[in-house]
Amino acid sequence: MEEKIIAALKEKGAMRPGDIATATGLSKDEVSKLIKKLAAEGKVESPKRCFYDLKK
Repeated sequence: MEEKIIAALKEKGAMRPGDIATATGLSKDEVSKLIKKLAAEGKVESPKRCFYDLKK
């Protein structure tokens, strides 16, 4: 499921969790949990409030 989020961010760039959920077909709660995990691993970052993107 993490791969779905990473693929969506690669394709569309920075998005809000709700937009990521729509793009991946995952639930908003699931996306939020996975984003927190990916951020802790250093794979995603928040370039501005409420938006997430792949760490550059």
